[in-house]
Amino acid sequence: MTSPELALTVRLNTSAADTRRGVVRLHPEALAALGIREWDAISLVGARRTAAVAGRTPSGTPTGTALLDDVTLSNAGLSENSTVVVTPVTVYGGKTVTVSGSNLAVNSVSDITLRQALLGKVLTVGDTVSLLPRDLGPGTSTLPATQALSRTFGVAWTSELLTVTGVDPTGGPVSVQPNTAVYWGEGARATTSPTTSRSGASATPAETAEVPSVPVEDLIGAHTQAAKLTEWLGLALDEPELLRKLGASPHLGVLVTGPAGVGKATFARSTLASHRVVELDGPSVGALEADSRLQRVTVAAESIRTGGVLLITDIDALLPSTPEPVSALIVDQLRRGVETVGVAFVATTAHPESIDTRLRRQDLCDRELALTLPVGATRKALLELLLRKVPTDALYLDAVAARTPGFVVADLAALCREAALRAASRAIKNPADPALTQDDLLGALDVIRPLSRTGSEELAIGSLTLDDVGDMVETKRALTEAVLWPLQHPDSFTRLGVDPPRGVLLYGPPGCGKTYLVRALASSGHLSVHSVKGAELMDKWVGSSEKAVRELFQRARDSAPSLIFLDELDALAPRRGQSSDSGVSDRVVAALLTELDGVEPLRDVVVLGATNRPDLIDPALLRPGRLERLVFVPPPDGDARRAILRTSGKSVPLADDVDLDDIADDLDGYSAADCSALLREAAMAAMRRDIDAADVTAADVAEAREKVRPSLDPEQVAHLKDYAESL
Repeated sequence: MTSPELALTVRLNTSAADTRRGVVRLHPEALAALGIREWDAISLVGARRTAAVAGRTPSGTPTGTALLDDVTLSNAGLSENSTVVVTPVTVYGGKTVTVSGSNLAVNSVSDITLRQALLGKVLTVGDTVSLLPRDLGPGTSTLPATQALSRTFGVAWTSELLTVTGVDPTGGPVSVQPNTAVYWGEGARATTSPTTSRSGASATPAETAEVPSVPVEDLIGAHTQAAKLTEWLGLALDEPELLRKLGASPHLGVLVTGPAGVGKATFARSTLASHRVVELDGPSVGALEADSRLQRVTVAAESIRTGGVLLITDIDALLPSTPEPVSALIVDQLRRGVETVGVAFVATTAHPESIDTRLRRQDLCDRELALTLPVGATRKALLELLLRKVPTDALYLDAVAARTPGFVVADLAALCREAALRAASRAIKNPADPALTQDDLLGALDVIRPLSRTGSEELAIGSLTLDDVGDMVETKRALTEAVLWPLQHPDSFTRLGVDPPRGVLLYGPPGCGKTYLVRALASSGHLSVHSVKGAELMDKWVGSSEKAVRELFQRARDSAPSLIFLDELDALAPRRGQSSDSGVSDRVVAALLTELDGVEPLRDVVVLGATNRPDLIDPALLRPGRLERLVFVPPPDGDARRAILRTSGKSVPLADDVDLDDIADDLDGYSAADCSALLREAAMAAMRRDIDAADVTAADVAEAREKVRPSLDPEQVAHLKDYAESL
């Protein structure tokens, strides 16, 4: 299918907030026409093709105008008042990005700071890019980069321009992610900034942390882990003789794990702040050639022999689970470096299953600390911390925390930045006492999505609740008991000594609102939803489908409380032994059974399946402990059709001669989707009658009735009713 494209008139963006940040401002109608959301990537074609991030234009900007800063204008080969062709573009997270710059920049800015400055930007080979952080929308970070640049580069960093010399994957634009290796030119250099131990002695490590650590008391939700790591460090570094006397080795190696964006590196730097630290950035070092990788690790291991802590962030990029021959030498160098008395080793990773198994040897990383996803109370405390210096007006952070399941601290920081942008836009028009309001935070939720949902389809939830679902009293009650009660009242199940239901199967004729119910359920319980349709998990490669199932459930655990919605379950988990797909379906069913009722329990995660052919699903999935609650979603009766028409017609201007009650009584055999389609077709009929029509008349509805016919199959409905009664 051809991607939509728009030809827009170029205007220079003079806003200081957007200067040289790689953001192109488009009218909301243009965003809708392109089928994209704010902060999605777009392709720009002028004399040259480039890419950027799309933001919304300020109010009052003409529809056909695109606002570009001077750097983006140059990248696209455009001038003001010329025409640019804008299309959506698929952008992949960059594995590596190389840039060139002035000698002052190359000698002043480390790889870590360089990545932080470019975080969230969309880059194409040959583009010019500034060091000004994007600082707009999700996935960006300002403070660490600007502080480091000001300290090492001086004021000149604000006007420094770099050239993108290489990207991986090649062939298209890439976005700079937290795990992207960004470095200068064809290689990488050693950072020579000295670190200082508690005694004042200095060393020259391979790379040192430039990001200032936050106070330990600000590590909301990680105080227990920080106390444990501090205790371990105190014993290993300060009391080695006591440990030896008691028959224990003074060696200490700790692997810090947790979801992406939860703050593992910040946690490590803050906890280690009172010790001498040598830090290696895993993505930057892992992107080098094998001999350069080994050299960087060797220099770091040698420099720490005098005492202190070796910290490697995102170590999965340096030592992946499918290692190269040089990995054995790197592991050996790490082991030699940390076997010295008075030396400790700390590594962080968001993917503990993807690291070299040799890293977990008892003489290297013998302990593990897990940073968990913040719960509601923790999210509220984090929001209070992030907003403590911000002027606010009547905030109810409990409500915001309840609507942010699955958000890590990086997501909450992005949420606060997006809310600040909204407040700033309002303050420009009314500069008196600018303040951030509750509406700013709630509005930002429409833009910011948690990192934990990356990789799964999102359902459009919005403000829909179960109260908006017409009729279906028994169905809504069953879903509330099976899904919301276990997540909202776990103490009641514990008190009564029973385990909550693990999963629910929704079945009924097509078009009767199964997906609609899931959206309403997720919104009512403030849950994140991970949605998979039919055979999306199927893959011809052996093991890939099972891996996709494991990753789906892991994402759900990371964003709990959450729903896993398996649409068209009959295609995903058919009866075993009856397929001709080389056993892929059988292995997927086995993987689902293991995740639902395996050794690792599902906590605060409920699985919902939906199908119109429940008789085709493997029976093992439907036994107690798995999808044990079967909920029938019946075709709408007269009362339900009236409720559906009223809900669908809320935004439709209906004339006085349109009686929804009479229409509902005359729609026997229509599904919920058919009822909504009827009003939609009636509105189209009104436009055909008069493109400037102000309302929809009964004649328009009658015309729509001729085109929208009932889709329910009486035989299928009867079969499903018999199936429900047999249960």
